[in-house]
Formats: sequence, structure tokens, C-alpha cells
Amino acid sequence: MNSKIDRRNFVGTAAATGVFTIVPRNVLGRGFVAPSDKLTMAHIGCGTEGTRELVQGLIQDPRVQIVAVCDPVKDGDNYLDWAKNSTRDAIRKLLDDPNFNSKYSGIRMGRDQFQEVVERYYAKTRGLQNYRVSSYADFRELLEKEKDINCVKVMTPDHLHAAISLDALKRGKNVIVHKPLANRMSEVKLIMETARRTNLATHFMAYGSGGSSERIIGMIKEGAIGTLREIHNWTDRPVWPQYTELPTERPPVPPNFDWQLWLGPEKDRPYHPCYTHMVFRSWYDFGGGCIADVGIYSLWPVFTALNLGAPVSARAWSTHTCNVIDHVANPVVNDFAFPTASTIQFEYAATSELPSLQVFWYDGGVQPRIPELDADPAPLPPGGMLFVGDKGKILSAGGAPRLINSQGIEPLWREAAAPKRAAGSGQAAAAAPGRGNDLWVNAFMGGERSPGDFLSAGPISETVCLAAVALRAGRVKSGVRVYPAPVKLLYDSASMKITNMAEANKYLTRDYRPGWEL
Repeated sequence: MNSKIDRRNFVGTAAATGVFTIVPRNVLGRGFVAPSDKLTMAHIGCGTEGTRELVQGLIQDPRVQIVAVCDPVKDGDNYLDWAKNSTRDAIRKLLDDPNFNSKYSGIRMGRDQFQEVVERYYAKTRGLQNYRVSSYADFRELLEKEKDINCVKVMTPDHLHAAISLDALKRGKNVIVHKPLANRMSEVKLIMETARRTNLATHFMAYGSGGSSERIIGMIKEGAIGTLREIHNWTDRPVWPQYTELPTERPPVPPNFDWQLWLGPEKDRPYHPCYTHMVFRSWYDFGGGCIADVGIYSLWPVFTALNLGAPVSARAWSTHTCNVIDHVANPVVNDFAFPTASTIQFEYAATSELPSLQVFWYDGGVQPRIPELDADPAPLPPGGMLFVGDKGKILSAGGAPRLINSQGIEPLWREAAAPKRAAGSGQAAAAAPGRGNDLWVNAFMGGERSPGDFLSAGPISETVCLAAVALRAGRVKSGVRVYPAPVKLLYDSASMKITNMAEANKYLTRDYRPGWEL
């Protein structure tokens, strides 16, 4: 059978005649769901995170069939990852091939490898010996040509999320997207509006069960610490390079890499590796910073449990760097990259259940001071949460959460009794293959909407985008020197405006390259 019959034509023919039972076994696979009941997926983004997600649960899911892949990188071995050989070794195990990628000294990713892994795995496990996955550099060409896909997975750098998601939704495709939903406020709003209008199934991958956070919020609602006033959330990230100046070197664009397609809607600039792969998160143009990378996971369950709306204000404190020009030291005016460390304070309006709430985000190793722990020589874990009420606090940072009040410090529950977080988006499923995909797969196959759909992601997505605005807008001038400053921005979600600093509104949207306007 040729690839077109393998992948598509037999499905339409069988549907028209109603004779799925006579389809050859080498097409249906060994006991898997019939193709008429599968999700046909286009996977856009074949870098480290996309490939890791593939081998940790997506490719094993019998309800999903990947029919097309897309990435501006055809093939490359200059990627960055959390561990050099972890994804390679996972692929070796998946394919039963101990020599896979043995000729590469770096970390190999790109659409060629992604395509090969899918084809070889489907041949090995589904009996699809002649199966071929279509490959594209440009997602627009893919969406134009691949008429029979019914869902799109977006695993690209943040600046491309909106362009791809909106194009797919407008073509009637269900969409699952990696975090953040977008790295501009206007794009978040447009994605949500389009998802609402099209009424398609969507899923935002930052969603997961709240685990201990939901239980903590339940105890807070029962009065464990009185009225909740503040939430503090900190992380050890960034765990990638941060940049204090724009690169001046002009290395050549690597072979098999379409730099213009990678830039997408962003303004043109010379290629440099510090923009790409893992380190795209460092830049305002391409990423969303640490809060977009990891804060979404920890904060979204709390937002849901407390029914928080969009923030009404934000204020940011951040590090700065200096350089020396003509024997004079001056702070670098940085409107291009996230700082090495920051603290961001968000305010949320009162609800029927809560008064006004303050949420503090810390990254770069900054942590809140907890006076009750001053005598404790043990360090706080590198990531955690602190819930502050008017009658006590709850610390959730490694091990069992602790209640802190006038009576002392004690565990809220034994660690063994803590609720287990279900394997979900961004995590490897520990049980049956594909189980971590259940929420979005069921929704995409006509079931109930995912609790992590785009429409439920508004407040957390607006928070993430407002963080970058607060970091960029706050500056004070001292003589000839300009320093970052904690300027409080007042934000109105309904009109999508900063109401007390008009010049900050430019950071809510993007200066699009011609032809890429949304």
C-alpha cells in the first residue's frame, strides 16, 4: 500500500462502505482502535520538549495517530536539554535500538528525527510497515495541505503559539498547546475569543490536578489560617542562560534551519543561537520568563480553587546589570531580556468568598522571608508556596505542608497521606500508555470539555503576560542613569489597558512583521 492509502484513503473508503471489518490487519494494527475512531494529529514543534512529550506518552496512546510533523529545523544536533542523553536514551528504549543517534555528539532534534521515531514505532507496535508521516517546515503549508487532520498539538517557542493556534482553530481543528497560551496579552485574548466563537475542543497543557494545593485551599476555606491575605510562590528557575546585552556576533545560520520561519511574527534580526532552543525563554520577544515556564503549574490549581479573576495590578522588583563604557560604569537599560531574578506582586479583586488578595512570585533564587523559621537552620527548598492568613500560615515546600500559627509549627498531614498528583500535561504518565492524555483526548473525541481548555485559562494567562509588562515598564531615572523600579501598574482586563501608565500598553501586544499580523 502506498502512504496515501495507508494513512487516509482507506479510512474514507471504509467509512463510505461501512466495511471496517475487512481492513487488513497490517493497517489496523494489532488490537488497536480502528482509524475511524482515532484522532489524526499534526504535531508542530519537534524540539526537546516536543520530542520528550512524544516518547513519554503521546506516541503510545492508541487513540492518537500522528500524520504530519512540522518544525523550522529539519535536523540539528546543537539543542539544549535538562540532561544530555535523557531523550536519546528514551527513544532507544522505545524503539529497542541501543545504537539510535550513536553518530551524533550533541543533542539531536528536529522534524527528521521526530518523523523517523513515529514511523518506526508505529511499524513496531501497530503493524504499519508502510506508514509515512508528512513533514513540513512551515505550519501554514501543513494546515493548508493536511485537510484530514482533526487536531493540532503546538510545542513551539512561546512567540509562535498564538499564530499556530489561531490558524488551526479557524480551520476547524481542535488544538492542544504548550504553556504559556501566548506571551502577549492581546494574543491570549484573541485565542480565547476564537476558541469561544468556534466552540472547538481545546486543551492548555499547563493543566493538572491540584494535588496538595487543592487540599490546602480546602483547609483554608474551613478557617485553618483565618482570612487568606497573601500567596507566595517561588522557584529556582531560570535554569538556562540569561542575557544582559544583545548579541553582537554573527554566526552563520545552521544548515537545515529556516531562521525566518522560526522568527515567525517577530521582527527580523541576525541569527544567534542564544535566541533559540531552551534559551528562547530569556527574551521578551520569544518567551514568557520563569512564571510562564513553571509558575503556571503551581498557580493555576490555586486560581481555580479560589475562583480568581484577572489581576487588577502588578508591581515588579528585579535585578539589573552594569557595563563600562569609556571608563564610566552605567546600568544597562534592558528592554529585551528577562532579569536574572525578580519579585512580582499581583493584586486580585475581592470575591464573594475572599477579600482582595496579593500573590507574590519570586524567581532567580529569591525567596520570601518567613520570620517563624528564622531559628531553623535548614534552608527552604528551591521551590514552594506559602499561604498567609490573618491567623496563621501554611508552608508547602518539600515534604508535608506545615501549619504555622501562634501554637507553633506542625505538619498538616503525614507525607504518606498527601494526595498524589495525577500524571498529566507536562508529566510522564506512570500507568497505562496515554493515560495522561485522557482529559484532552476524550474532549477531542466528542466527550466532555477539558477542565483545562482555553476558556478556563484566562486569569492565569493574563497574570503571566502582565508579569512581563510590569518588568518592562518600571524604570526610574537618576541623573543620567536608568534603573528598574517597582512601579505599580493598574490593569483593566475588560478593556485590556494599563490605566495609569499609557506608555506601558505597547507591551500588551506585538509589533508584527508584515504578513504575520493576527
